[in-house]
Amino acid sequence: MKREVLVTKSTGLKEPFSILKLRHSLEKAQAGPEEIADIIKKVLPQLYQGVSTKKIHSMAFRLLRKSSRSSAARYQLKRGIMELGPSGFPFEKFIAKLFLNQNYSTLTDQVLQGKCVSHEIDVIARKDNEIVLVECKYRNTAGIAVDIKTPLYIHARFEDILDNPLFKNQLEHVSGWVATNARFTTDAIAYGKCRGMNLLSWDYPANKGLRDIIDSARLYPLTCLTSLTKQEKQWFLAKNYVLVSEVYKNQDLLRRAGVSSPRISAVMTEGGKLCEVFFDQKHPVKK
Repeated sequence: MKREVLVTKSTGLKEPFSILKLRHSLEKAQAGPEEIADIIKKVLPQLYQGVSTKKIHSMAFRLLRKSSRSSAARYQLKRGIMELGPSGFPFEKFIAKLFLNQNYSTLTDQVLQGKCVSHEIDVIARKDNEIVLVECKYRNTAGIAVDIKTPLYIHARFEDILDNPLFKNQLEHVSGWVATNARFTTDAIAYGKCRGMNLLSWDYPANKGLRDIIDSARLYPLTCLTSLTKQEKQWFLAKNYVLVSEVYKNQDLLRRAGVSSPRISAVMTEGGKLCEVFFDQKHPVKK
């Protein structure tokens, strides 16, 4: 580029446009080298001073969707998680699925009695003599970080629960978690570390954040599917389905959600590429 273009982030801050960042995000979506080169070539001429990162993402997403729906689904993963709403309860179900995948038994929306008062706990996960208490902080707007007030408040709640003698006698090890689809401020992370809390966000801990877990375990939220309409996604969420793996093979369920017959094949193909390690497009999922 001949001149430096400043882009506007979701926080309102401006920074120089970076081809490397765009390339990296497309690589994370598993786009091929030729696809990436073509998208960058087509995006660059459309940039202007102050263009939002959201706008750049939308341009790249539309181009990527034309060549690979599964890569486009990975590319819009963050947006897909934001669509686990509007109540935030589907996000709690989604976090429970992450623990279930690690062989925990899970419960959502539970009430535990503390020493002083009772507390609503979003997710309780159990395995052997371990119990995990998770508070979920769902955000449906980009750029809003979880600040120090959240771990301060949640730590106090967990401490009250642990001060209940009946609760203490039942379990050997208890850990407190705060899970969010947004990001933590540096103060929130510092406090969480100091208090021995486990924090999970989009990009924290480094290389073990929400995106890393989803990609490695292939636990993609169904809201990232490009072959489903918004109405169809909301139908599934209302029925307590949150994962691609829970719906993409079930043709009867897809029909009940209103997915037309021609698109059922598209959903199955896209879902297979997202969820199956050795998906072969020439041998689609059996009916």
